[in-house]
Amino acid sequence: MSQQQVIGIDIGGTTISLGCFRADGNCLESINLATPQPATPEAIVNAIASPIQIFSDKYSCLAIGVGMPGPTDATNRIARVGINLPDWTDIPLAEWLEKRTNLPVTLANDANSAAVGEAWLGAGKDIKNFILLTLGTGVGGAIFLNGKLFTGSYGAAGELGLVTLYPEGYPCNSGNQGSLEQYASIGAIRRMTGREPLELGQLAAKGDRESLAFWQQYGKTLAAGIASLVYVLTPEAIILGGGISASAEYFFPATLAEINRRVHPSSRLGLKLLKAELGNQAGMIGAAKLAWNLITSKAEGRGQRAEGSNPSQCSSDGG
Repeated sequence: MSQQQVIGIDIGGTTISLGCFRADGNCLESINLATPQPATPEAIVNAIASPIQIFSDKYSCLAIGVGMPGPTDATNRIARVGINLPDWTDIPLAEWLEKRTNLPVTLANDANSAAVGEAWLGAGKDIKNFILLTLGTGVGGAIFLNGKLFTGSYGAAGELGLVTLYPEGYPCNSGNQGSLEQYASIGAIRRMTGREPLELGQLAAKGDRESLAFWQQYGKTLAAGIASLVYVLTPEAIILGGGISASAEYFFPATLAEINRRVHPSSRLGLKLLKAELGNQAGMIGAAKLAWNLITSKAEGRGQRAEGSNPSQCSSDGG
């Protein structure tokens, strides 16, 4: 199987990334597509069907993993809702793609995919218990417990960016109000400063006092949300990714100091604050790992059925 491949796909609001991966994580080829607008389920399936077929024909791919911006069901086959995508409600995306590609498909929330990628090849590689936050258009979250992705009873656990930070704060697309996402996302930074996070990072690098002060306050606000998560889960590490993490050097010290101030030492023993290592590729890489996991589970299932069969009850080819 080492020379066989799977396809990992990361569906974003503006870009869709597809890559073909070997079992060791080596990416043979990848492409980026502009997300069709409006990004309806049908439009996205049509957009990715052709490159999937090209990869499959070229590399004899075995399965497809898809990371998407929203929770899936517990079977990892139905997209329950696409946060910030139109018309995404209980879409049988895995079934649709399987009919178009003749390959088995598994789905995951995009932050969960990113966490799987970081656990496989990135910052979480040697850590059994960690929280991942993706700081971008929204604030995604994922939880690893005892070396395994935790998704809860119905597949939707880990929406860490939707925890309440300010009860009377800004409304959130989730239906919550004052969520962490409303104070730590790209949109929140634009609302607060009128600038892009990249610009604020560039200004901070030049020693701009206002920008440096902003990142200090950003780090403290982020830490207030993280503190609640630490008290609940007591992880070994918190991994921060997404586009905003490009400016991590300017807010990490304030974030860590504020976590230490808010969280009792008994709940943060040895806690590490880490920057994600896989960048924008994390979701695609994690989706590929989930596809490999799907292949492995199917192979194990076949093996268990074979072991449990009774040869004396099987008909021979000759009848």
